[in-house]
Amino acid sequence: MNETMQTLFSWLHVDTLTEFWWVVFGLAGQLLFTCRFLVQWIASERERRSVIPIAFWYFSLGGGLVLFTYALYRADPVFVLGQSLGVVIYARNLWLIHAEKRGV
Repeated sequence: MNETMQTLFSWLHVDTLTEFWWVVFGLAGQLLFTCRFLVQWIASERERRSVIPIAFWYFSLGGGLVLFTYALYRADPVFVLGQSLGVVIYARNLWLIHAEKRGV
């Protein structure tokens, strides 16, 4: 392994290439999670009122699932518990939105 990769591994607190890819996976989940705030903020600014578009819930669910999976890999019970409840809430909100559109 070259010096640049050793520095990167050290900075990310990983020892193996597998751990490195898990960190990349976790960062991707965090990016999805961050996108939901941007989507909500832009939609609210356009409407000049608080708006939660459906994309917010999809980004929430996607980011939550990725972060939940990452937390399971890292075996972090606090992180697992924190993400698990959110995933249920995001999925339920999407279910309610789609049920309303179907007229159920």
